[in-house]
Amino acid sequence: MKKLLLIDANSLIHRSFHALPPLTTPKGEPINAVYGLSSIMLKILRDHNPDYMAAAFDRREPTFRDAIFKEYKAHRPPTDALLVPQLAEAHNTFEKFGIKVVEKAGLEADDIVGILAEKFKNEPDMKVVIFSGDKDNLQLVDGDRVVVELLKTGVSKTVTYNEGLFLQDFGFSPRQLVDYKALVGDTSDNIPGVKGIGPKGATDLIKEYGTVEGIYENIELIAKKALKEKLAANKEMAFMSKQLATIKRDAPLDISLADIKFGGFNKEILKKYFGDLGFKSLTERVQ
Repeated sequence: MKKLLLIDANSLIHRSFHALPPLTTPKGEPINAVYGLSSIMLKILRDHNPDYMAAAFDRREPTFRDAIFKEYKAHRPPTDALLVPQLAEAHNTFEKFGIKVVEKAGLEADDIVGILAEKFKNEPDMKVVIFSGDKDNLQLVDGDRVVVELLKTGVSKTVTYNEGLFLQDFGFSPRQLVDYKALVGDTSDNIPGVKGIGPKGATDLIKEYGTVEGIYENIELIAKKALKEKLAANKEMAFMSKQLATIKRDAPLDISLADIKFGGFNKEILKKYFGDLGFKSLTERVQ
């Protein structure tokens, strides 16, 4: 079976930056996030040996979500000054690994991953593995054809979600994750959800009515008056929150499988790159 490995690059870089202690290059430049990213890449390339590969990045331009809700991600603090140059360097890191970088104005890295997964998951004899530190990507899980390998803690331990494990852990299907977020919201992205509805209440509603649309179509059947009132008062927020939480999969992206074919990395190029950055232990791992 052929394997397409899609990397949610921004989530891995941020996770590495916050999980690892400060580290500098021989020139004194901050580099801990790039070190963590490089270590992760060596591991997952060894574990997966992919046939195709792409790394998706956010861009600085506003996205379609900002047009829907101007306060989207408004609560996030500014990017740490020590991380900013490493986000730029990470593009170079993937180039040294021989991995295609994909980004597009108006889309987030999650959207790029979703578009590529949707585009190629039905190719004959193809399995798609998404590697991320962000649970939002779990909505892309599709049976065993599209799975998400999710960082659990730090940058070393992961759990791989197929549809069966997701259902076991969450109690509803991956495609219903956006309906769950439409109700409970997401503080990290400043998605409001429905005020007063928590995880258990949202899960119960989804199990009963399937989707946000199904909930509001059957709102008169909800016995609890207080719950019905919360839903009625926040209907607009619920539908907007679902839009914000939904990874876009249908935007045009001019990428073919040939563009993201992965033939392995050049050991000498990578060893020199790691050597220049002072990554002695990673240089040894390349061997």
